[in-house]
Amino acid sequence: MEASGEPTAADVWARVKRRLRAELGEDIFASWFGRLELDSVLDGCAYLTVPTRFLKSWIESHYADRVLSVYRSEAKDVERVVIGVRNTLGREASPQRRPNETSRPSTPAPMTTAQATEPKAPSLPLPQEERTENSDLGGAPLDPRLTFESFIVGRSNALAHAAADRVAHAPNGQVIYNPLYLHAGVGLGKTHLLHAIGHEMRTQGRRVIYLTADRFMYGFVASLKAQTSLAFKERLRGIDLLIIDDVQFIQGKQIQQEFGHTLNALIDAGRQIVIAADRPPADLENLDERVRSRLAGGLVVEVTALDEALRTSILSTRIEALKTIHPTFEVGPSVIAYVARSITANGRDLEGAVNRLLAHATLTGSAITLETAETAIRDLVRNREPKRVKIEDIQKLVASRYNVSRSDILSERRTAAVVRPRQIAMYLSKVLTLRSLPEIGRRFGGRDHTTVLHAVRKIEKALGEDHALSDEVELLKRMLQE
Repeated sequence: MEASGEPTAADVWARVKRRLRAELGEDIFASWFGRLELDSVLDGCAYLTVPTRFLKSWIESHYADRVLSVYRSEAKDVERVVIGVRNTLGREASPQRRPNETSRPSTPAPMTTAQATEPKAPSLPLPQEERTENSDLGGAPLDPRLTFESFIVGRSNALAHAAADRVAHAPNGQVIYNPLYLHAGVGLGKTHLLHAIGHEMRTQGRRVIYLTADRFMYGFVASLKAQTSLAFKERLRGIDLLIIDDVQFIQGKQIQQEFGHTLNALIDAGRQIVIAADRPPADLENLDERVRSRLAGGLVVEVTALDEALRTSILSTRIEALKTIHPTFEVGPSVIAYVARSITANGRDLEGAVNRLLAHATLTGSAITLETAETAIRDLVRNREPKRVKIEDIQKLVASRYNVSRSDILSERRTAAVVRPRQIAMYLSKVLTLRSLPEIGRRFGGRDHTTVLHAVRKIEKALGEDHALSDEVELLKRMLQE
């Protein structure tokens, strides 16, 4: 029997479920949360599981914030919730399955992978339906559509494409740019390049593992629970190419340490690593400083916003591809030019625009004109993503605006000429970025989160009393977001 005292993780999870049931109602709870289970809590992250990928996607899209909010109200030490499919943690593998039996591929096109050289080591724990027919290395499947041949090169991504191509076609297994680190906002093509590298190196008979940050974390947590962490580490370190996407989501001290050890082991062994994230290594505040330093030690390339010429090429290519299926689908040059000028956020919005135009043409049978195009893509133009603001940009702009240096803002100086700009910069960091107060404090010379909170409240109060300051701060906001 357990001694009374602190509630167990299971006790906390039971309370969380009761609150979700009370807040959402019995019907919603039974439909979406009845099969949501707690797997483990590690380093401030609660790992929850569901039986299907659809359920995972639905909860993440519609209730992720609610689940985290309720969980944090019951357990203050939980800072993040991650939802996975139960097979991902190896909990529902069929015991009757024969050792040599393989799963059917989930992708429409076959993908070639090299056979593992260590057949006795277990695969990374992943859903059975997502393992390729010839692969016992584990990892996520590569999308057969995302190849170098289908990647459209423009001014914004030329360097990233060249670096990826060089890594993928390095002669005699030569390792260069290690690690290759690509960073960009959503929908700008970094994941496409990761898959393209993986495809090319697999055709060369190289051993490749592609993982998202969540899959890496799940694999490590599962290996700890199953007491197979050594096999997990050996599996990762026995390949030729490790690809990790969305590395900014790697959380937890133990997991970060293992990630750092894996990087060091692979680099020291001359194995290629390719990483993608939404920001450069220096801005990954949640990652251990030694890991950030290791990531920055290779080639770091940013994929910038798509320019108009590249957006036009993407639209034209996509429309031509659809015409092979829908021969009557015609979009004139003026409409393509209009869409390319109007949608500037990312490639996914361009894809959405083409799908809307196709739906209009096939459902109404009428020609695509500028007027119909304007109506079809109105929501994409209105809801396009704002510019991602960085704390460093805020500090530089505020310093320039108030005739102080950025080092002054980060320093311990407390003169009025420095304190007010510092507080304004902290306030803007809070309202224009997704960074937490502790993260902002670290970026302002290692200050405590209470200092940041004091600055934010002080500026909020001043904005309501000083119209000149309010106008000045609004101007700074516009300058940072343009």
